[in-house]
Amino acid sequence: MRTLYVEGRGLLYRMPAGAKIAALMVFGVLLFLTREVPWLGLGLLLAGASYFGLGQRLRSAIAPLTFVLLTVTIVALFNLVFVSLDDALVTVLRLTALVFAAATVTATTRIGDFIAAITMAARPLESLGRVRADDIGLAVGLVIRFLPDIVSRYDALKLAHQARGLKSKPLTLLGPLIILTLRDADKVADAIDARGIRKR
Repeated sequence: MRTLYVEGRGLLYRMPAGAKIAALMVFGVLLFLTREVPWLGLGLLLAGASYFGLGQRLRSAIAPLTFVLLTVTIVALFNLVFVSLDDALVTVLRLTALVFAAATVTATTRIGDFIAAITMAARPLESLGRVRADDIGLAVGLVIRFLPDIVSRYDALKLAHQARGLKSKPLTLLGPLIILTLRDADKVADAIDARGIRKR
């Protein structure tokens, strides 16, 4: 099974997962505190350089982000049509920078470390009796873990459509992709319940 983690030994790999998540949150807040294109462009440049500087091949680096970048494009087009060119540009710069920054964090953090950091951060909420920190950590870990599998499933559906001589448009593949993903989610949920992972 594929993973978002990329083997490496740089500074980002040595940083604690909690510190990287906190830095990502601060970076996201800063992006949405300004509308200045030069600053947003600098943020995108830094985030892009961090992600593409991890040593991946270009195709391997872009593949896990395809759906997210497509969503950013759609949102930008809506802004372009219904608002203004400036709003569309700001939206593209903000969201793309955030995507690359988040991808950098996930690519340099092992899932176990990610789950541990999220679980620890959620402990104060658990004391309120509203949530279970372990559940939050598990949920985030599962989302990160299965994103590459969703991309692989999309590629398989695309190839299947092409083999049948059908046009493989993203919108036509969305329905089957959602159904297959939900089926896998049910299987994972059943497996978790069968092993009693969520039971105290």
